[in-house]
Amino acid sequence: MDQRFFTVRAAAAPPGRPSRRAAGWDLRAAAERRIEPEDRALVPTGYGVRLGPGEVGLVCPRAGLAVHYGVTVLDAPAVIPRDKRGEITVVLHNHGAYPVDISAGEPVAQLLIVPLAAAGAVADA
Repeated sequence: MDQRFFTVRAAAAPPGRPSRRAAGWDLRAAAERRIEPEDRALVPTGYGVRLGPGEVGLVCPRAGLAVHYGVTVLDAPAVIPRDKRGEITVVLHNHGAYPVDISAGEPVAQLLIVPLAAAGAVADA
């Protein structure tokens, strides 16, 4: 596991990269959730992340959940600032017509860690 991640829940599955060329890390559910149609659920991952100077985390949807079940990250991309401490949680929304059950250990989102380009101050014209 990448050293930037730390455990918050002992039984949680760690974030992982599906391949060496993957853009981000899979975030897995640390608890079961049922999401009814047109409802949302806060899904814990069991892990936190330490971001370096000039980095920001972006929590993005997984294409498979969206295509097969109509489930996506509600506030996509959710921003994890550098000073975030504690567990990463994911707000999932079910746009589909049927309830969706999320199992513990199931990938629910992707975490991209990207450089933050801070904008400079803009003077009034």
